[in-house]
Amino acid sequence: MTRLLPLALALSILFPSAALAAGEDPSLPLLLFLVLILLTAKLMGHVSVLLGQPPVLGELCAGILLGNLGLIGIPAAGGLAADSFVDIFARIGVVILLFQVGLESTVRDIMKVGFSSLLVAVLGVIAPFGLGWLVGAWLLPGESAYVHAFLGATLCATSVGITARVLQDIGKSREKEARIILGAAVIDDVLGLIVLASVSGIILAADAGGQADWMSTVMVVLKAVGFLAGSLLLGTFLTPRLFRQAARLRGPGVLLGVSLAFCFLLAYLAGLAGLAPIVGAFAAGLILEPVHFQQFGDDRIHSLEEGLTRLAEFLVPVFFVAMGAKVDLRAFASADALLLALALTVAAVVGKQICSLGVVGRGLNRWAVGIGMIPRGEVGLIFAGIGMTLVLRGEPVVDAATYSAVVMMVFVTTLVTPPLLKRAMRPRAAANGSTTGDPS
Repeated sequence: MTRLLPLALALSILFPSAALAAGEDPSLPLLLFLVLILLTAKLMGHVSVLLGQPPVLGELCAGILLGNLGLIGIPAAGGLAADSFVDIFARIGVVILLFQVGLESTVRDIMKVGFSSLLVAVLGVIAPFGLGWLVGAWLLPGESAYVHAFLGATLCATSVGITARVLQDIGKSREKEARIILGAAVIDDVLGLIVLASVSGIILAADAGGQADWMSTVMVVLKAVGFLAGSLLLGTFLTPRLFRQAARLRGPGVLLGVSLAFCFLLAYLAGLAGLAPIVGAFAAGLILEPVHFQQFGDDRIHSLEEGLTRLAEFLVPVFFVAMGAKVDLRAFASADALLLALALTVAAVVGKQICSLGVVGRGLNRWAVGIGMIPRGEVGLIFAGIGMTLVLRGEPVVDAATYSAVVMMVFVTTLVTPPLLKRAMRPRAAANGSTTGDPS
């Protein structure tokens, strides 16, 4: 497997001539970019798994490697971060990713979680947002309040996938603490997306010449909440009828095609409403439930899950590699960038420890709940990537140095969570050790 890296590097050296040879066909450079992306993503993902870390870290490292080859005299792959075709693939990949995340939960799941999960989620958004804003105001005093608010927004969400994987690996996914963490993380995603949509909408309004007073801010928040609530209500009413009709169609891939069309439609409508398309994709996943697919039969339902997985295995790594490629390692030659990365990481960790105060009940491991909420993973990268696309007075809201600092925060919080969570859950396992082997 490690023999693939020299091949990938050799391809990157050939990139200038390949691009010239492309002539009038713009797809040829993209094809070679995809070769580089997929080979390095799978290789680094493999290394990450061997080290006991989630594959997303390896894919992020693959992007950082490709985006900074110029530092060792291989400038060819540097165009990956700015390539418009790769960017389109990455944007579609993140829509698919949020659709999958939404499919893993339902509106009923969110309604059924206990008061502890709700309180943990609310504190897990308020505390990191406030700390992120304070870090921005302290270390970036020359930037506007919009930049400080966006930094706060990037700290809000939790990567439920990474925590869920760790809990499964240690056999603790059925513990009460695990249910609190996973329930809170799902609500966290919803609240985080509302915060992201609200902050993004306020920034867009400010860039258009508007003034973000209290009334306009409240209207943006209401629009974000209203879109999610409206899509869930309308979608819950329409989707059973839509899929009942779709079940009559014959031919391969009907369920997958209709499901993706529904996802893309809500993502498009979210964009028209001035929100990030991922908000619509997440809402589409929440709306669709197994009951909507019963008419298709078990075989087709299985084909939907398999088809989405295969599609995600292709497109999602493109997103993570593209995000990693935007990291400029030269930014860390500045002590200010390193300090910002460190401060954001501390704020990210402390903010989620504050949320553990929301755990209600005696005998529960609050320390484990707080640690389980730490990883930002793919969600943090999504938020940071959106920040680079927002423009305020002709300048990106998140510049290269700030983006690199946010990515380092995402990297560290994702890296430290698995060993810390395993250690935090260990005392409970030890306490229950006396019952090991007891069938009851």
